[in-house]
Amino acid sequence: MMEQLLTHFTQNPLVSFTILLLVVLTLPPLFEKLRLPGLVGLLFAGVLLGKNGLNLLNADSESIKLLSDIGKIYLMFVAGLEVDLDDFRRTKNRSFGFGFTTFIFPMIAGILVGRFFDFSWNSSILIGSLLSSHTLLSYPIVQRLGVVKNEAVTITIGATIFTDIAALLVLAVCVSIHQGSFSPEQLILQLAAVAIYAILVLFGLDWAGRIYFKKTGDQESNQFLFVLLAVFLSAVGAQIINVDKIVGAFLAGLAVNDVVGRGPLEEKIEFVGGTLFIPFFFVGMGLLIDIPAFVTTVRDEFWLMSGIVVGLIFSKFIAAFVIKFIYRYTLNELLTMWSLSLPQVAATLAAALAAYQSINPDGQPLISKSVFNSIIVLMLVTSILGPILTNKFARYLSVPKTQLSSAQNATAVSLEDGLSTTESLAKPSIFTVVVPIYNPHTQRYLIEMASFLARHESGLVIPLSIAKASVHMDDPEVTGSLRQSHRLLEQAVEITSKLDVNVQPKVRIDDDIAAGISRTAREKNASLIIMGWSQTTGIRAKLFGNVIDNVFWSIHCPVAVVRLLDEPRNIHNILIPIKILNAQTVQVIKFAQLFAAANQASITLLHVCDRRTPAEQIVEFKEELATLLTTTGLSVKCRIKVVPYENVAEVILRASHAFDLVILRSMRRRTAGGLAVSDVTTEVLKQLNASVVIFGEPHS
Repeated sequence: MMEQLLTHFTQNPLVSFTILLLVVLTLPPLFEKLRLPGLVGLLFAGVLLGKNGLNLLNADSESIKLLSDIGKIYLMFVAGLEVDLDDFRRTKNRSFGFGFTTFIFPMIAGILVGRFFDFSWNSSILIGSLLSSHTLLSYPIVQRLGVVKNEAVTITIGATIFTDIAALLVLAVCVSIHQGSFSPEQLILQLAAVAIYAILVLFGLDWAGRIYFKKTGDQESNQFLFVLLAVFLSAVGAQIINVDKIVGAFLAGLAVNDVVGRGPLEEKIEFVGGTLFIPFFFVGMGLLIDIPAFVTTVRDEFWLMSGIVVGLIFSKFIAAFVIKFIYRYTLNELLTMWSLSLPQVAATLAAALAAYQSINPDGQPLISKSVFNSIIVLMLVTSILGPILTNKFARYLSVPKTQLSSAQNATAVSLEDGLSTTESLAKPSIFTVVVPIYNPHTQRYLIEMASFLARHESGLVIPLSIAKASVHMDDPEVTGSLRQSHRLLEQAVEITSKLDVNVQPKVRIDDDIAAGISRTAREKNASLIIMGWSQTTGIRAKLFGNVIDNVFWSIHCPVAVVRLLDEPRNIHNILIPIKILNAQTVQVIKFAQLFAAANQASITLLHVCDRRTPAEQIVEFKEELATLLTTTGLSVKCRIKVVPYENVAEVILRASHAFDLVILRSMRRRTAGGLAVSDVTTEVLKQLNASVVIFGEPHS
């Protein structure tokens, strides 16, 4: 009776789905606290819940297979979607150069390992292709360190396109050969089919997406469904031409990359995948790990496993070394390229699973269980080693001079578009600050801050209240909303009347608050928007965004999100944490200088660097920051302070006690939702007791 109940329990799809949700919710954060990748926790959960553990999940059940397949498709789609095509286009020649070397050397190493251990040529070539791609697992590290624009980093990111496509094409050919459908004629037909299919997906989906997105406007729900349909249509199409579905998913990601862009829709797509389906794939991988066979592989096939791991690490280093020699990169750039190209996760695991599940007419898989287990070990080793090495070497990459120059140029151009009063005919003739108001308890401080800035620049304040629209304009709810809006604006006008500033209150009826704010700001040619703080975390913000998040993505001018604990007139000491030097950093400083000039305040720029940072590099950073300050055009003095310390958030929090206001920068991250800020900023916001401004630019 108990066994029957347990069998029914494990075969119930709803129970399996519930268990998967519990695993995804709890295991990754736990393993990340142990300084291990979250995906290791998911693999561990698969092993623990599978046939060698508690036997609560069955890898052969239809529900687990379906969820795992969706996760695998989604994983490869996101891999294509996250490729920065703009950076790739700028350095495509060098990206192809490194892509070729970091593909061909591991390919040769894998073939040599396979042949040494008496695998067939087809299996050996497949092993080589498994080593030849790479996953940008360490991308958040180089982003945090501010070295993404370093050319060595950029070409490593761009090389992902070449390595993933090439590895997936090799997989497609090897699977075709393994299943007995190989002949010279068949190979030519297969390659032709793949070429035609790739063209249809890359150009067809891009064309269809542009038309559909143009017609649907802001209908993100329909656009989301269109993208999902494109992904799974591409996966089905790949299977029709006898190519693995992950090839179609990756091409679909590249195809809709430009159409989706770096906006809320991309974040929602990646949030759904990263929260649900992709973790399911890794749990499914864990379910396939046979612990007795895994132990046997480690014991009896140790040299095969070691050959694959060492071959990958050594060949990736050779590939980076060749590119260093050709393009004359520094030693740290070489080591950073090597460490970035080490992790073997997305394409490698998806391709390994596809090869392991590819059975020929004789019932033999394309790769043996020992190779499959060795690839799991490879993933574990490289996913831990790669980020550690990247964090060690990337911090010594210098800020490219071209990036510094672009920051200076952007200061003279983009700042004038927003916060400067030196205008051309195409730019605002009056410094205009739009202040959306909806909370009578906080609007006073917002209006006062806007008034100080506008008065200093001889500008204009536009208090804005959005009345929610209805289908019928005579609806009592619309009338009530308008009445409330007028009351709020009357209070705002009363506040500004005491501050000697020009004011033009505005009521707008709109069915979307964020759209109403951004449209009004565009119509009034606003120079700046000042908004009050609202909840920016949680699942609702991640799935649907919030007003602040949507304004950031749609607005044309800078936005300051404000949480003030005291009247703006009492703010005299301002702290600005500075991470890297770029145009966005200068925008934040420009905003702070305007407020400081209007309120006779002082500014301190705080940069927290690694303890191991050389003294000459600190001096160089200070000099470059001082140079940037001379381009802002304002005479407000800024004190520069550099603190070598490991915990950035701790330094900022400790320093904030001596300041009235802390200004932080909003920076969009690829897989985050809500108001996007860095992990350090998130930690600071949780504990900060001072007034705070989060400053961001359009699409930043």
